[in-house]
Amino acid sequence: MMKKLFNKLKEKKLKENQVRIDLPADSYTILEWDQEGLPCVCVLNTALKNFEHQKIFGWHLSLIIDFEEVIDNGMPSIKEREIVDPFCDQLEEDIKAGGNALFLVRETWNKTRRLVWRVYDPEITDQHLKQIINNRKHPRQFDYRMVQDLEWEQVEWYYKLLKK
Repeated sequence: MMKKLFNKLKEKKLKENQVRIDLPADSYTILEWDQEGLPCVCVLNTALKNFEHQKIFGWHLSLIIDFEEVIDNGMPSIKEREIVDPFCDQLEEDIKAGGNALFLVRETWNKTRRLVWRVYDPEITDQHLKQIINNRKHPRQFDYRMVQDLEWEQVEWYYKLLKK
């Protein structure tokens, strides 16, 4: 009898500590500017600008893919986009799986594509990316960096562009 009572109290306590977060629906804005004489095109998820639970997604993941075939201004050729874009789309889907991450930015500039997420559990994401690298399941070379950023300072620069 005591065991049953204890288990019920334990379950109740766990439920009291649970938090439900409604993730915002993605809403994108296209931004363009010149940087070092080259065009930059950025797709920014503006739904995250005033996201109430930013600290829960306290890890900033930046992944950069190097293009192999570009046109004069450092932008990818159509053929290159046909190779890289599906990989980027799959990465976005995989990293966001289970609500572990929020997609923030897709930026194309100077022979590179940068993808940025805000991540809840960095271990899950790190293991997934290492598996892709170790199994050579990527069409182009890429590198990534994940840092804790509870105040979303890494993100501020993008949202300041919206005010211009």
